[in-house]
Amino acid sequence: MANNFMQQARNAMNRITNMTNGGQNVSEQEKQAARNAIQSAYTSASPEEQEQLQQLEEQLNRHNQLQ
Repeated sequence: MANNFMQQARNAMNRITNMTNGGQNVSEQEKQAARNAIQSAYTSASPEEQEQLQQLEEQLNRHNQLQ
């Protein structure tokens, strides 16, 4: 069974990336939702998924630094 939390984390980061690329400001609420989704995904993530989650966290941190 696919890790639903993993998909939610990916979706949250995609929303942030799309907003940023579209010139929109990303709200703190959106950022927090992404953080929460990433943290939730860690609970049932495989080692490979954990690596992907680390990349998503790094991506989120880069977005935070840009704004």
